Amino acid sequence: HDGLGWLAQRGFVPLGYKGDAVKTAATFPVIDGVRYAIPGDRARHLDGDAIELLGRDSVTINSGGEKIFAEEVESAIASHPAVHDVVVTGRPSERWGQEVVAVVALADGAAATVGELIRHAESSIARYKLPKAVVFRPNIERSPAGKADYRWAREQAVSETS
Repeated sequence: HDGLGWLAQRGFVPLGYKGDAVKTAATFPVIDGVRYAIPGDRARHLDGDAIELLGRDSVTINSGGEKIFAEEVESAIASHPAVHDVVVTGRPSERWGQEVVAVVALADGAAATVGELIRHAESSIARYKLPKAVVFRPNIERSPAGKADYRWAREQAVSETS
């Protein structure tokens, strides 16, 4: 295996969810007598005890049998100077199962084409991870805490066709 797995934390973790033994067992398993919290983050163990955080499993896109972490694609698109904010999501695809779609808000006064954004992302991520479409919106919906609203992003992606 390539060191890919779930991020787990031990120490001071909750005992579980009140009245929900199934969710407790999945999120707070006890392994060899030690309780862990597994919040849903995927990670890779690197050489020398380093850990690379890959992304939340709940927003992972399965496209053509490949797992694509939305956060990785978001970083590649967000590094373009014209991009103010971006959320990446999957939308249904007959060919791929799901296809990668970037929902992008450009910086004030900035301009970029779909092709420019995809070529830019291609310099830092594998081709199969590249968005099949880019949807431009004036703003990206986020929670008051700054978390991306992936449900909103999926709605935007589905409402636009390639």
